[in-house]
Order: sequence, then structure tokens, then C-alpha cells
Amino acid sequence: MTLAPEQLKHFESRLVEERAYALETLNGIVDVETGNDEQDRAGDISKFPTHPADLGTDTIDQELATSNATRVSREVAEIDAALVRLRTAPARFGICEDTGKPIPLARLEIIPWARTCEREKP
Repeated sequence: MTLAPEQLKHFESRLVEERAYALETLNGIVDVETGNDEQDRAGDISKFPTHPADLGTDTIDQELATSNATRVSREVAEIDAALVRLRTAPARFGICEDTGKPIPLARLEIIPWARTCEREKP
């Protein structure tokens, strides 16, 4: 089953919308991490943490921000790939890469860049 032209337009619009949101999120993460020095990010009053645990908290915060930036970057790449698929081979958009069956519309509505019928394994 191929998606109708109005469905393809809808999913293209959703992908563009999701891409903009993901880029906004990514830019926010990058701005926070690069815009302030360590003292500002941690909210410390002085250059020296008042407790050794603060160093651990700061490290975890940095690692979490980096992890989130990586995840969102991958999501943007998946969205870009879905836009390419949709624009270059619209008849194949929404078809599971594993089974060749249509991806359920409910799944595409939630994850318009989905390439498979099921949740992909990490």
C-alpha cells in the first residue's frame, strides 16, 4: 500500500516540523554548554566548589548534556534521511525496511522518520 499524496505531504510537513524542533533543542544544548564557563553552568559563587560532590555533579551534568546532544544529532540525521526517502522514492516511504510491509500509520504519526514496523534495537 502506497501512501496517498495528501498523506505524503502530511508526513513531509511533520518531518520538517520535527527537524526544526530537534535543531532548536540541539542548539539550546550547545548554547548552554558553550556559552557559559564552568562556574556559571554549575551556579557556583566561586571558582572552587564548596563540596567535592559538586565536581561529580558538574561532570554528570556535562556528560548528560553531551549524551543528549548526541541523541538529538542522530535524530536529526534520521529525519534528514527520511526526508530524502520521501522526496526521492515516495512510493517506498512508509514501507518497513525489514519486512517490506507498510509501517502502521499510527507509528508514522508518532515517529515519521521510522524505517521499520517495530521499535529498532539499540
